[in-house]
Amino acid sequence: MSPLRKASAALSSVRLRATAAATLVVALALGLAALALVAVLRGTLQSNADAEATRKAAAAAPYAETLDLTRATPVSPGVEAPTPALAESSIALTRQGKGEPPAIVGKGGTVQLRDGSKVTIADPDVLLTDDKSASATEWAAPQKYAIAGVKVATVGGPAMVWSRVPLEGAEKALQTLYGALLPGVPAVLLVVAGMTWISVGRALAPVAAIRAKVADITARDLHQRVPVPGSKDEIAALATTVNGTLDRLETAVDTHKRFVADAAHELRSPIATLRARLELAEPSELTREALADVERLQSLAADLLILAKLDAGEPLRAAELDLGQVAAEESVRARRRPDVGLELDIEPDVVMKGSRAHLDRLVTNLADNAVRHASSTVRVRVHAEEDQAVLEVRDDGPGIPPEHREAVFARFTRLDEARARDAGGAGLGLPIARDIAHLHGGTLVYADSGFIAKFPLNH
Repeated sequence: MSPLRKASAALSSVRLRATAAATLVVALALGLAALALVAVLRGTLQSNADAEATRKAAAAAPYAETLDLTRATPVSPGVEAPTPALAESSIALTRQGKGEPPAIVGKGGTVQLRDGSKVTIADPDVLLTDDKSASATEWAAPQKYAIAGVKVATVGGPAMVWSRVPLEGAEKALQTLYGALLPGVPAVLLVVAGMTWISVGRALAPVAAIRAKVADITARDLHQRVPVPGSKDEIAALATTVNGTLDRLETAVDTHKRFVADAAHELRSPIATLRARLELAEPSELTREALADVERLQSLAADLLILAKLDAGEPLRAAELDLGQVAAEESVRARRRPDVGLELDIEPDVVMKGSRAHLDRLVTNLADNAVRHASSTVRVRVHAEEDQAVLEVRDDGPGIPPEHREAVFARFTRLDEARARDAGGAGLGLPIARDIAHLHGGTLVYADSGFIAKFPLNH
């Protein structure tokens, strides 16, 4: 599989999609919750600051009504004590001239007024101005302070009492919240993604086991069943359904195998009788053609019978044998053409473990196929290669095109040039040979102008 397909398969996995979906949902929820928390906290802190400023202005209002902005009581030389009203009210006192902005006092201590008098400032966050000043933004910037104003009637006329509360504490609280949310939200998302990945992986583990088992089951071992988890959930129901399907499939395949075996077995006797009668009949063109057809029918019945036995998975009656001896004897017995020669290259003592009857059939099928397609020579070679016994059956015929080299092992498959009635075979020889090779733990492939079978050596 190409890297692009692997990446595509990984991105389309249920586990990854479930993890991404869960993480995205939690991220959206946490984002909305964080925004709501910041907005609520900011509004609460602002409201508390506004309420504090209003309370401070209201508390200073009764004392501000006793003051006169048009004049101030001078403080005696060397005396720092303010007037009783100023000492009690702790109001920052300013002088307001006509057309002039209020003289804003920003710090406590003794302040020199425009007329030369002095007053003591006790609280720099409270300011008294005349009512012509609409606001005190120069004294308290809105982004740094919460401001509240109260109208009062002083001795000298209408005035405004302004109070301010610093928003520095609120900003510090918000910065602390930001400091907790910025690393906290990604950490929570990582935990959610990790837990979702692990949880979904554990939930899908039985599915992977079911898939692996189903992929391992073939027509030869339909008796196997997929594992059923004890969770009693949808995956367990899926496994139970798959096992039920395998039960029905095994029953159908067994019925088919028994039918093929019984039909092939029952056909052998009447076919043999018919062949005997044709051989005893008076020779003619008609009897020769009929005899050829009966021979093909007899060969087909034999092939179907051995296929039924192979498909049934009957135990292999194996014994030690010399593959070279088997190949030499069966190659000589194979069907011969007068214009085709046979060359043998047999290495001695190539011993393996297998069924003599099955290997006889494998060599016969390969040799017959080679003789049928050879131009002049068929070569049979047996040798040992590392820990394998190798059988090679080659011919000097046209060979098999690369695109058909696997198709020839399918049952009842014949290439176009072999479809004539006189070409022989029903497309079962090579499939039977490969099944026999697999039954012995070996392989059979077409390469280099011939068929190569490999089997484990018997050490």
